[in-house]
Amino acid sequence: MKNKFVPGLRPAVLAVRRFLGTASVFLYSFLLMGTWTVAQAQSAGVIVVGNDRGGFIRARLNELHEIRERGQRVEIRGKVCFSTCTMYLGLDDVCVSPDTTFGFHGPAMAIGRLTPAQFDYTSRVIASHYPPPVAAWYLEDGRNRISGLYRMKGENLIRLGVAQCDVMNNSR
Repeated sequence: MKNKFVPGLRPAVLAVRRFLGTASVFLYSFLLMGTWTVAQAQSAGVIVVGNDRGGFIRARLNELHEIRERGQRVEIRGKVCFSTCTMYLGLDDVCVSPDTTFGFHGPAMAIGRLTPAQFDYTSRVIASHYPPPVAAWYLEDGRNRISGLYRMKGENLIRLGVAQCDVMNNSR
C-alpha cells in the first residue's frame, strides 16, 4: 500500500522538520555559547586590551562594573586606547604599555549638544574612573576638547602613577 499524504501536508511536515532542526542548532549554539561565556568568565583572570577606540559611556560603565565584580586584571597593550577605553585606567588592577597612545576628549552626544549641566555631570562621571592625577588634569583641561583628542603616551601615565605592564610575561 502506498503512503498517501493529505495535499499540503508534506510541505508542512518538511517545514516543521526544518524549523525544529534549525531551532535545535540555535538552541545548542546558545547553550554552548552560554557555557563558554561562563567558563571564560571564571577562568579569565586577565583582560588584554588591544586597539580600542572607545564607545558609549553607559556600555563601558557596565563593562567596568562586570570587571570589578569578577576581580579581573586589565592590561592595556594595544597601539591606541581612545575615548571610553581610557576609563579602564581607574580600575584597581590595571597596567599600561608605555607605547600605547591614549586619547582623551570631553563628553559629547552623537545627536546634539549637551547642556552645561549634562556636560559637567558626564565629565565628572568619566573622571571618577581615572586615577586622581589623571582625573584632575581631565577636569581642568582634557574635557574641554570636544573635537579631536588630547593624545598621551602610556609612559606619561606611568609617570603619573599608573602601573606599567611587564614586557616579559604579560603581568605587572
